[in-house]
Amino acid sequence: MSHVSTGSDSGPICDHQLAGMLAHQVGRLLVDVRQKAWSERCPQHQLREMGDRAAHDYLVDCLARMRPDDAVLSEEGDDDGRRLLAERVWILDPLDGTRDYGVPGSVEWAVHVALVVNGVPEAAAVDLPAVGRLYGTLQEPVAKGWNKRRDRPVVVTSRSQWGEAEHVAAAIGGVVHSCGSAGVKAMAVVEGTADVYVHPSGLYEWDVCAPAAVAAAAGLDVSDMNGSDLSYNKVRPVVPGLLISRPEFTSRVRASLAR
Repeated sequence: MSHVSTGSDSGPICDHQLAGMLAHQVGRLLVDVRQKAWSERCPQHQLREMGDRAAHDYLVDCLARMRPDDAVLSEEGDDDGRRLLAERVWILDPLDGTRDYGVPGSVEWAVHVALVVNGVPEAAAVDLPAVGRLYGTLQEPVAKGWNKRRDRPVVVTSRSQWGEAEHVAAAIGGVVHSCGSAGVKAMAVVEGTADVYVHPSGLYEWDVCAPAAVAAAAGLDVSDMNGSDLSYNKVRPVVPGLLISRPEFTSRVRASLAR
């Protein structure tokens, strides 16, 4: 699998390239903010606030220049409702995993950039700045049936969401791992270091949209916990859980969750 390109520095770029470019640039910005804050011995809470604000401001400013007619829904922005009248909406999580971002040595944080058109994802990218990896909707799909030569499948979930993940792991003969950031967990399935990502409770759209779109572009099965398609730019921007699965496990995973 190849990682997404950030596009050319000259000429217009498509939405896929723009998503990748912005996610990558914000990732580099966040690394710089983090290193500077640590060198100045900033407290963790201040670093988190600095990262959230710097990433949000950069993304919003860039989109205002490069896609001035599009609306924006960002975790760190004020939602005035105008996005509900827009056809094209960028859904942003400028810093997913803010708590981990403030922890020295943690790599469990990400940048999410996604464009939805009439509620359906059109282009997206997820950057994992601490490990130098960028994923997006321009990547090549993962090969069917490939694996990392693990003895047992891996199910990833949030640190506080173990119940359903254990049922899924039992159904496929796997083990459960937990970590922070929805983007990190989803990209673990895209990358192949995990096989299923289960989050049984509600999530905000900015947590889900970019990771889910990138996973779907990679050929993975993506749905809510009931197997239904996800939709975005709703009045209440929440999705009822998230399931990302390698296709060879999906039927058993969904059967275990339906019990």
